[in-house]
Amino acid sequence: MQELLIVGCGSVGRRIARLALAEGITVSTFNRGGAGVEGTHHVTGSLDEPETLKGLPTRGAAVIYLAPPPGGGHLETRVRNFCASMAPGEEPVKIVYISTSGVYGDSGGGTVTEETPANPGTPRGKRRLHGEELFTEFGRERGVPVVVLRVTAIYAEDRLPVMQLTSGQPVLRAEEALPTNRVHAEDLARICLAAVERGQGGDVFNVSDGTPGTVTEYFNAAADYLGLPRPAQITMEEARKVMTPLMISYFSESRVVDNGKLLRELGVTLLYPNLAAALKRG
Repeated sequence: MQELLIVGCGSVGRRIARLALAEGITVSTFNRGGAGVEGTHHVTGSLDEPETLKGLPTRGAAVIYLAPPPGGGHLETRVRNFCASMAPGEEPVKIVYISTSGVYGDSGGGTVTEETPANPGTPRGKRRLHGEELFTEFGRERGVPVVVLRVTAIYAEDRLPVMQLTSGQPVLRAEEALPTNRVHAEDLARICLAAVERGQGGDVFNVSDGTPGTVTEYFNAAADYLGLPRPAQITMEEARKVMTPLMISYFSESRVVDNGKLLRELGVTLLYPNLAAALKRG
């Protein structure tokens, strides 16, 4: 890989860019606003406005697509616009699409692997699955290898739930909390580059640290790390009255995401295989 385009370059994208620059890779970044990473070629535009996507440096580059889907409906119109923006002859050498483990839907705490059929139960999960389908179709028609990463909740020391903790938002009581999964942003950045280097067209990888926990455990650990009071715990019956539908969906869906294929085939050694490895002082 000599050239890389990061679409939707936020906090994870900036981590990827820095790692790639350190390896001598030419990096371009794209997002709706704000500066890029020093040493990169930054392009500003909107995936909702196709006219701003013309001329993106896709030809001969690897693309890591991190942009979130639109906020409503079941269709991934942003991926559709991005794919349509690439004229024949402007194809990348590979696309790595950042999807979500939410495409599996609720498994009642059971384990999901890449062989588990997708069955999204939320609009956001359905949008991500549609994004997978659009990129797969584009890759098949244009001869571009596409690798899909089904990523769990992303955290890092600089992206903890500070607002939720300081505003007094409650969490589900420990006895009712169900298993969920997460991955550290630094590990995700390294995994994205490994997928570009070693992933094959048609590959799907689950991305998690392999140590499931609950949202309640995560909020408690974040509060302890930040020196804040732990959040109040409430029952699911109470939660349905005071939590947003989005938060309720996080607490309602449960699965354990197996990361064995990721470790075996991409050869990644995780820096942070659990919360304790990241959220420690000193």
